[in-house]
Amino acid sequence: MSPVTDLVAQPATDAAPAKPTARMALDHGQLTRALKIAEFGVCAKSPVEAQRGVLVETGRSRATLTTFDYETAVSVAVPGSAGTGSSLLHFTQLKKALAAMVAGETKAQAERTSVSLAGDLLSTEHLTVPVAALELEEFTRPPEPVPAMATVDAGEFFAELKRVLPAAGRDDTLPVLTAVHLVLAGQELTMAATDRYRLAEGRVRAEATVRPPDKPLSVLFPADVLTALLKQFKSYDGPVGVGLLSEDSSDIPRATLSLGDTTVTVRAREGKFPVSSAFFPTEFAASVRMDRATLVRAAKKGLAMAQAVGGTHSPVALRWNAEAALSLAPIIGTPAEQARVKGMSVPFTLTHGAAEDVAGMSVHFNPAFLLAALDAFTGQESVTLHIREFEEGQSRKPVLLTADRDDDGYRHLLMPVRVDPPK
Repeated sequence: MSPVTDLVAQPATDAAPAKPTARMALDHGQLTRALKIAEFGVCAKSPVEAQRGVLVETGRSRATLTTFDYETAVSVAVPGSAGTGSSLLHFTQLKKALAAMVAGETKAQAERTSVSLAGDLLSTEHLTVPVAALELEEFTRPPEPVPAMATVDAGEFFAELKRVLPAAGRDDTLPVLTAVHLVLAGQELTMAATDRYRLAEGRVRAEATVRPPDKPLSVLFPADVLTALLKQFKSYDGPVGVGLLSEDSSDIPRATLSLGDTTVTVRAREGKFPVSSAFFPTEFAASVRMDRATLVRAAKKGLAMAQAVGGTHSPVALRWNAEAALSLAPIIGTPAEQARVKGMSVPFTLTHGAAEDVAGMSVHFNPAFLLAALDAFTGQESVTLHIREFEEGQSRKPVLLTADRDDDGYRHLLMPVRVDPPK
């Protein structure tokens, strides 16, 4: 089934193509910022030319820009002088024409330059040019946005999203893993992502707009769309509306995020996200608290040395010697050569377990993954590494990283690298 027929039925019509009728006058800066947000809903490679456009609908003292690539719909409302009408304009040509309109102007002058649109005619004080108008009847309109069921604080939402997104997969053959699992339950929004080698989970407070949902609602929200939102809304400080329609609804599973005058509606990815709670351990052989800044320095040194002397995929090892002193060192060369490598000392405190439980043991990590995990705890003085068990001197099951601050609900699972013991 194509996404077009899945999402919305387009009735056939023999009527003459509608003429572009949108009318508006806006500041250049407002319009270009709105287009920049709308851009990640443009289907630039669509065989249907209309889907390469931006729908401009004007009226009620505002212009609303809508794009839809069959998976992601973006709508941005911009206040300004506007008459009632609609135009479907070629997005790329409109974007380039707007840039050309202010060529030779300073940034400040360009920002406040007044731009008007009359149908398909774009004008400033100095230039008037037509922009390619596409056939409005051929444009597949997006599904209705999901009404916000809860709101979350933008600062908390984006901060937690920034911690979770690096763990999302990049392999398009596993689409479930290229999404962030959003779950709205009670007064909490949980987000989780995994690429099979690490699993990150964060939580933010959610305030129900009417009443909390009767049961948890969840969708798989494409990670690339959330990444684009994170980049575009760095300075946004208002509430974020969250509306979810899960797979068990009678409608098409989708999700809507509302940010001020912008709404983004996505078709939920199909599939089942792993039950993350089943992966997070509750019993440990040892829990080790370490200074985060020291561990970051050690990991950076280990990564740099592994790349300089070892190889692209050389791991680093957190290793306790026979006296239970801890260091982090790159794994380089043969076992004989490795025996001569000395790593950076890492002071630690055992919050669970005893020194004899860790003496002579080690945990091996992909250094880039370790650094990414530690980066998620920026602002924390220390992190705690929870180790389930040791086998043949190594930890081979996923280890859990947590913050020591009670109100930080973020947790990160990291799969150790298995290193064959010397023969």
